[in-house]
Amino acid sequence: MTEQTTSTPADRAARERWVRKARGGVTRYRVMAWVTGTLLLVLCVEMLLKYALDAPDGVMRWLEWIPFAHGWVYVVYLVTVFDLWATMRWRLGRLVTMALAGVVPVMSFVLERRVHVQAQARVAALAAEPDAAG
Repeated sequence: MTEQTTSTPADRAARERWVRKARGGVTRYRVMAWVTGTLLLVLCVEMLLKYALDAPDGVMRWLEWIPFAHGWVYVVYLVTVFDLWATMRWRLGRLVTMALAGVVPVMSFVLERRVHVQAQARVAALAAEPDAAG
């Protein structure tokens, strides 16, 4: 005998809220992953100019904001990572990997694509779940 679960209006509303929250979390994460990754690459160029090429002080004065900007953007990135991780209820290893992606050059771009595909698949599956009552 198979057990049929019925979906109440409250269940449907909760599912719709979760889907909306998850989609928003994925979008925020994608934007912050790209911003953080881009700023990290700019930071790498700044460090190369400063330490390897010994750029003149006049040039470095224009670039001294980059480490501070990346630091604050990374904090916002961490908030979006935590929000998406908590919404999707992923394992702790995923949180750590996503957090590290903001400090390893190019990793945020690669991981963003993978996370986006997996999250979208999960959201789409839940959004397309048929209502047993209707």
